[in-house]
Amino acid sequence: MAQSTQKLETEQEAAPTSTLQRRTSSSSTLKSDALKEQGIFSRRRLFFFFGGLFGAFLGWLFTEGSPSLPDGTFLSDFDQTFANVKEAMLSESSIISSLLPQLNISDVLASATTKSWLKNRDFTVGRQALAKGQRKKHAVLLIPGIISSGLESWGTSEEHAPFFRSRIWGTAAMIKAVMTRKEAWLKAMSLDLETGLDAEGVKVRAAQGFDAAAYFVQGYWLWQKIIENLAVLGYDPLDMSLLSYDWRLAPLNLEVRDRYFSRMKMTIEHSKRIDGKKTVLVSHSMGGSIVLFFLKWVEATGPLFGNGGPNWVDEHIESIANIAGTLLGVPKTLAALLSGEMRDTVELNPAGVYILEKLFSRRERAGMFRSWAGSAALWPKGGEVIWGDSSSAPDDPVNATLTAGNVYNLRHSEEKSNLTMSDAYQFLLQQTPTTFQKMLESNFSFGIETDPERLIENNQDFRKWTNPLEIQLPHSKNLKIFCLYGVGKPTERGYWYKGEQFESDEIETDGPQAKCKGVGIECDKKNQTAIVPMSFPLSRQWMVDNEVNLEHENPKVKSGVTFSDGDGTVSVLSLGTMCVDGWKKKIYNPSGIPVLTHEIEHRPASFDMRGGSTTADHIDILGSAELNEAIINIVSGREDLVTEQIVSDIKEYVKRIKWAAEASTQTI
Repeated sequence: MAQSTQKLETEQEAAPTSTLQRRTSSSSTLKSDALKEQGIFSRRRLFFFFGGLFGAFLGWLFTEGSPSLPDGTFLSDFDQTFANVKEAMLSESSIISSLLPQLNISDVLASATTKSWLKNRDFTVGRQALAKGQRKKHAVLLIPGIISSGLESWGTSEEHAPFFRSRIWGTAAMIKAVMTRKEAWLKAMSLDLETGLDAEGVKVRAAQGFDAAAYFVQGYWLWQKIIENLAVLGYDPLDMSLLSYDWRLAPLNLEVRDRYFSRMKMTIEHSKRIDGKKTVLVSHSMGGSIVLFFLKWVEATGPLFGNGGPNWVDEHIESIANIAGTLLGVPKTLAALLSGEMRDTVELNPAGVYILEKLFSRRERAGMFRSWAGSAALWPKGGEVIWGDSSSAPDDPVNATLTAGNVYNLRHSEEKSNLTMSDAYQFLLQQTPTTFQKMLESNFSFGIETDPERLIENNQDFRKWTNPLEIQLPHSKNLKIFCLYGVGKPTERGYWYKGEQFESDEIETDGPQAKCKGVGIECDKKNQTAIVPMSFPLSRQWMVDNEVNLEHENPKVKSGVTFSDGDGTVSVLSLGTMCVDGWKKKIYNPSGIPVLTHEIEHRPASFDMRGGSTTADHIDILGSAELNEAIINIVSGREDLVTEQIVSDIKEYVKRIKWAAEASTQTI
């Protein structure tokens, strides 16, 4: 392949165990007919009782220390366990990888604990700004990422009716669905491999309103902190909106099925027409890629495009606040698509791995990931130029003994053992069905373009619009871009794989549908032989080799994962390259739109499981005081208070990127 290839909501909290025990005891005095009428296992409280026991058991399973804990140490030990595994629940591209164990623990114990990390925080940052005289000024549109876009089932078939209007992604109801009706849940969450839309008999849509992204599960806030602080300035649903989306879909299919970008355009135009206000777009994570796509879509001409003309962005958008944007992709998507794994799963102890595999196998996870065309928007972009080659990578540390340029490091391979980004693309595609390959080719592109004429042509090529290396920023004299992201947290950069046994794959050939194609050739059906799908075990199963631990190497390798700097989910190369360097080049930013980068150092508070107000974790940064202060300054018209701040080595890294001569000639 070339470089150009691509929420059953529970209504009550868990009752204390003692209450449930009393009720269970008293239930023995009930008459048998009453028992039949009520159905003991239909009680929600009994369900949560057993769920609590199961969650506590899983918490023990995932603890690597001794099962005999001294008195008074259980809560602190549990906190550490939860800290170690919470990221798998909330990592942008890997939440499914350990979905069941993690969410059970947090959901069951959420209402029974008084830990500060499960409580709402106050409106401190907003009140401080208000005291300084800051007020709302521009309209605000929030664009969430994967974790913060809840999905609802609208299917009415017999299989999916029990889920009707329930969150099958987000909230504790999702966990109940996975535990009790996993196959139906998997079917609902998977897309049709041919169309990239809903599978037959399935209808899933993005939840709407602020509730769609304020919390993920009870007590676990997402956008709630930002919404609270903006409300202090006077914002309400009349001038602040949150537009969630079905992140499983390829961007153009969001328009085809849901008219998502049309609704975004109308929301922004409404603010301008009714209130005379331009809009500030505030995106998080994958939402940054969605905003990039929108900027090109709204000005492009065609039946599926916005037809807004070349001045639309300048006239309607005040600024863009890109929070932890996945601008150049996320390497962990390559592991999720190849084997359904990532750091969060491979670092579990053997008992935890066994339980997870029985509940939600690697093969099931990978299969579901591959049906999500939207996941390809998170593929790393730029190939070896951005991500390095077999000898070095731009983000290799000083005195490196290994290079992060090798994305896949293969053991037991008859072929090349160390694969750079382009090689990794090819290798991954060889392990995936043709439907996935066609989806990639028809919706995405991952290369670099430096020809000015082709960049202009790409204004009409929607496949390029999530790749900032193949498109130009809009022509705007007034637009401002702010890149706000965290650094200083080890982040997945590459993987060490081992080949397992061979198995029969599920990749089907074209079979009887194969057609003879050729210019001026008349196909003779008598000479055609239908290809019969092979049943031999020809596909090798690959898994991350968690026995590879190279703690003394530089960069470090732990449990088969190579680490670099970032926010725990997205590498600093993806977070900062375009902001610090790429968009400083005339070829990608012809209007000279000012781009300001403000990095936030990850300094988590030890007493707070979410990291407190000084965190810069990919998800928890939404509650960071520094981040919230920056957002308030931007939307209140005090952008001058947001300063350039670089605390990572990103400026050194971008110096090592071997840009083509055309891209380096003119800078802003």
